[in-house]
Amino acid sequence: MIKSILKGMVIGIANIIPGVSGGTMMVAMGIYDKLIHCITHLFKEFKESVKFLFPIIIGMGIAIIISALGLEYLFDTIPLQTNLLFIGLIIGGFPAIWKNVKGNKVKVGHIIAFVAFFALVVGMALLGNAEGKEADLSFSLVNILIMFLVGIIASATMVIPGVSGSMVLLLLGYYKPVISAISDFIHAALGFDMPGILNGIGILAPFGVGVIVGIFAIAKLMEIIFEKCPLYAYWAIIGLIAASPIAIIAAGIGEGDLTMAVLNPVNIITALIAAVIGFFVAMKLGE
Repeated sequence: MIKSILKGMVIGIANIIPGVSGGTMMVAMGIYDKLIHCITHLFKEFKESVKFLFPIIIGMGIAIIISALGLEYLFDTIPLQTNLLFIGLIIGGFPAIWKNVKGNKVKVGHIIAFVAFFALVVGMALLGNAEGKEADLSFSLVNILIMFLVGIIASATMVIPGVSGSMVLLLLGYYKPVISAISDFIHAALGFDMPGILNGIGILAPFGVGVIVGIFAIAKLMEIIFEKCPLYAYWAIIGLIAASPIAIIAAGIGEGDLTMAVLNPVNIITALIAAVIGFFVAMKLGE
C-alpha cells in the first residue's frame, strides 16, 4: 500500500513538471502495463482494478498538492539537483523496459520507431522553450468547454510514455494558469474561503472531467497497440526514455532555472548524488 502510494507520488510529480513524462515514470515504476489494464477493465474487474489504482491515485493527489505548493521552490533554489533527481528516476527505469526487448532481433521498423519518438520528445522540448501567451481562465461557458478539451489533451499525453502532459499545457499556454488555479483552490480550501472554493471548482472541475475522459480513451488505444505490436511499442518507449533527460535539460534551460544554476563543486556533487538517489529509487520501486 505504502509502496504504491510512493509510486503514485513519483508519477504525480512527474506529470506536473514540464519535460518530465508521467507515462515514463509509470514504466520506470514497473506498473505501466498493469495500470493500463486496470483502467481499461475498470468495470469488468472492478474490485481488483480499484485495489490497484486507489493507492496510486492517492499518491498522485498528494504529489499534485505538494507540487502546487512547494515544487516551484525547489526548482528556484536547487534547480540542478532537482532536475538531475528526475533524470536519475528516468534512467533507473530503463532496465525494467529493456528486458522486454532483450533477446529479440532488432528490425529496421524498431529503429525507425526509436528514432521517430526520440525526435518527437526532443522536438517538443525545444518548442516548449517558446511558451505561448498564458490562457484566460475566467469563469464562462466557453472557458468551461475549453478547459474540458484541454483536460482531454493533457491526460492523453500524460498516459503516453515519454510525452510530457505539462509540456503540452505549456505550449497551449495553460500550464501556469492551471497550476495557479490548483494552488489558489488549495489555499481557499484551507482558509474556508467559499467564493474562492467555488471559483476553483468552476475552473478545475471541467478540466478534471476532461482528464478522466482522456485517460480512458488513450488507455484503450495503448492497450490495443501493446497487443498488436508490442516490440515496436517498447522500442518507441525506449526512444522516448532516451530523449527524456534531454527534454528535462532543455526545459530547465528554457525556464532559466539551469542557466542560473551555480556550477561549483558542492552543487555538482550534490546534483550527482540526487541523480544516483533517483536511479536507485526507480530501480527499487520498479522491482
